[in-house]
Amino acid sequence: MLKKKKDEEIAEPSVKKIQFADQKQEFNKRPTKIGRRSLSRSISQSSTDSYSSAASYTDSSDDETSPRDKQQKNSKGNADFCIKNIKQADFGRREIEIAEQEMPALMALRKRAQGEKPLAGAKIVGCTHITAQTAVLMETLSALGAQCRWAACNIYSTQNEVAAALAEGGFSVFAWKGESEDDFWWCIDRCVNVEGWQPNMILDDGGDLTHWIYKKYPNMFKKIKGIVEESVTGVHRLYQLSKAGKLCVPAMNVNDSVTKQKFDNLYCCRESILDGLKRTTDVMFGGKQVVVCGYGEVGKGCCAALKAMGSIVYVTEIDPICALQACMDGFRLVKLNEVIRQVDIVITCTGNKNVVVREYMDRMKNGCIVCNMGHSNTEIDVASLRTPELTWERVRSQVDHVIWPDGKRIVLLAEGRLLNLSCSTVPTFVLSITATTQALALIELYNAPEGRYKQDVYLLPKKMDEYVASLHLPTFDAHLTELSDEQAKYLGLNKNGPFKPNYYRY
Repeated sequence: MLKKKKDEEIAEPSVKKIQFADQKQEFNKRPTKIGRRSLSRSISQSSTDSYSSAASYTDSSDDETSPRDKQQKNSKGNADFCIKNIKQADFGRREIEIAEQEMPALMALRKRAQGEKPLAGAKIVGCTHITAQTAVLMETLSALGAQCRWAACNIYSTQNEVAAALAEGGFSVFAWKGESEDDFWWCIDRCVNVEGWQPNMILDDGGDLTHWIYKKYPNMFKKIKGIVEESVTGVHRLYQLSKAGKLCVPAMNVNDSVTKQKFDNLYCCRESILDGLKRTTDVMFGGKQVVVCGYGEVGKGCCAALKAMGSIVYVTEIDPICALQACMDGFRLVKLNEVIRQVDIVITCTGNKNVVVREYMDRMKNGCIVCNMGHSNTEIDVASLRTPELTWERVRSQVDHVIWPDGKRIVLLAEGRLLNLSCSTVPTFVLSITATTQALALIELYNAPEGRYKQDVYLLPKKMDEYVASLHLPTFDAHLTELSDEQAKYLGLNKNGPFKPNYYRY
């Protein structure tokens, strides 16, 4: 008889106070630039081209009652807020505590400056994404002496549980995920128009808050000391106001500071591009052909991440300098129409409009993933896809299949909006850098003697950028080398910085 062999079992493998040098030094003026976007852009665009964090426990809810129709109070009886559900405050508090661990500079700022309360008397009205990271910034500003009222800069970006935690903590927050357009402006108005409370500082992301005050309450600017703005769009609006002679208070352009541009754009996108694509499509990157449109800081970060994962990466560019950088980094420079039939993923990073038009999408291969990492939702011509012959099929949140009559389909992410903030999250550590820059800009503008800043748009001085960077170095157990007196004299530098001239390109 033949003996049956037993199957072999295969075992699983085991697996002191804030000090700013050169206090009298004015912020470097930024040469006036004219943005391409009008101040009076449409309401729908203003609230949807800054995008949301997908990290919320409360994206779906059985409660369809509008927060505006609810009577809510926190545990201390305060009702000066409007959010989705105050009962989610404990959830949000845990989110905030996690974020604090990755935001060392803000936590250091609290320890170093809360004794002197540099923002005592400041009444800050803010309009930003309301996420756990923003909550750490708001609570830091409060620890430094400020009173805050806050709305969301986008109808999708609020983490409901974080808004609940802020409301429970006594903050006047007016925001929830999935606001209507009317809700969006109502929330901003509730922040600004309150009896017995006059803001004297503005922190804006996108310019909607500043625009609303100019439109509805221009007299408020008589008591406002300054505006801090962190977005490309909002900065364009400020330069337009300045050029027209309508900017009546000093404004800080945080967007173009080194710590915002370099870290938020390059390093943040290098990590979040993969996160957004994985969460939405579960795509494998090895061997995939990808075209990245634009090789600025965002494009550089995206290309570096995709190349490291084994993707074959092409780049399109209009600027010969950025194009040469792409070539020297080992990427093939092409025109989009040369590779559109063969690529598996198309990523826009230009800040322009109509980069990917219907003609290109008609020629894409079946299953091609199309997404945007650039400035706004103008880069992919999504409107051209809303035609009778094409079928839209919602696969999951922020993921649509657009199907052609012959059965071909493309995968469109976030309806062409910003991928990382719509479909995933942004690394908290990077947001610590940006938020610290915002906090220091608020401190500087609020405490500046009258006359130091005129009614214009200013950049952060190099010294303050260096200070923000230095606050994050202890996280890495990093030790800076110090210049000797002889070395400092040889280089013509102050031993304590700034170490680079303003024209230096990092």
